Amino acid sequence: MKSLAELEAIRKKTLERINLRKDDENERVRVVVGMATCGIAAGARPVMLSFMEEAQKRGLNHVTVSQTGCIGMCRLEPMVDVYLPGQEKVTYVHMNPEKVARVVAEHIVNGRPVQEYTIGATEDK
Repeated sequence: MKSLAELEAIRKKTLERINLRKDDENERVRVVVGMATCGIAAGARPVMLSFMEEAQKRGLNHVTVSQTGCIGMCRLEPMVDVYLPGQEKVTYVHMNPEKVARVVAEHIVNGRPVQEYTIGATEDK
């Protein structure tokens, strides 16, 4: 059995790691790809792989690419949400691997969303 002092040291170390992770999360860019059945059928898997490859190629260690289930608008798949720290979420629709490099360069690297790929541009048509 551990002593009370050892347990307190473990607790303190764990809390420090959690706080570091929270601080790090505030600086991270999140790319979330809709990977429900409709997204996969529409081509979301190659889109997700392209985001991962582009981030790795550019050395963007602060970018996390993940997947989620149904985003809710099957007719607009593949869909991707991009979260930049301190900014509102941007939702890209009808994504394909060819569009990924531009989204990474303009939005993730330079902070300027690619308006013609967003859900707002699609709804204006």
